[in-house]
Amino acid sequence: MVDMNKLAADMGDLEEDDVNAALEQVMAEGGAQAQDAMAACQQGMNIIGDKFESGEYFVGDLIYAGELMTGAVDILKDALATGDGSSTGKMILCTVKDDLHDIGKNIVKAMLEANGFTVVDLGIDTSAETIIQAIREQDIHIVALSGVLTLAIDSMKDTVDAITAAGLRDTTKIIIGGAPTNEEARRITGADEWAQNPQKTVNVCKEWAKLAD
Repeated sequence: MVDMNKLAADMGDLEEDDVNAALEQVMAEGGAQAQDAMAACQQGMNIIGDKFESGEYFVGDLIYAGELMTGAVDILKDALATGDGSSTGKMILCTVKDDLHDIGKNIVKAMLEANGFTVVDLGIDTSAETIIQAIREQDIHIVALSGVLTLAIDSMKDTVDAITAAGLRDTTKIIIGGAPTNEEARRITGADEWAQNPQKTVNVCKEWAKLAD
C-alpha cells in the first residue's frame, strides 16, 4: 500500500522519481488506490502553488510540476477509467480568451480521455466565436472553460453570454474550472457548474453525458 501523505509531500517537493515509483506501485497492486493517489497528487499541486506564492518556487517549477502531474495521470489513467472503453461523449475543452495557461487544462483533458470522452481541445486564449463555431460544426453539448487568471472570469462570462446570444445555451451545458472559480464565479458567469479539481470536472461531465443519451 502506498502512503498517500508521503506521495503528496513528494509531489510538493517535485520528487519525480519517488512520485512515479509510488504511482507505479499503485498500478502494480491493481489500481485500487488510483483515486486516492490522484487526490494526493492534487494535494501536492496545492503545496506547489503555496511555495510559488511564497517565492520558494518559480515559473519553471510550475511548468515542471505540470509535466509531473500530466505524467501521473498517464500512469494512472487505466485505473481511473471507467466503463467498457466505449465513448462517453464528445465535448469542448479550452482556456478562455486572454488566459495563456494550459497546465490545468491538459491534466483535465487527460482524465476526461481516460474516462472515454472525445475531447475537442481548442487550446488557450480561445475566443467565444471559436467555441460557438465548434459547437455548431461538431454538434457538441458540453463545454468546459478553464482559466487561471482572475480576468478569466470576465472572459468566461463573455463566452457564456455569447453562447446564449447565439441561441445555443439551452442545449449546451457549461462548466468552468481553475484557480479563480467558485460558486460566486459560477453565478457571475452564468455557467451550470464549477470545479477546482479534475475529478469533479470528470464526474459532472459524465453525468451530463448520461442525460444527453
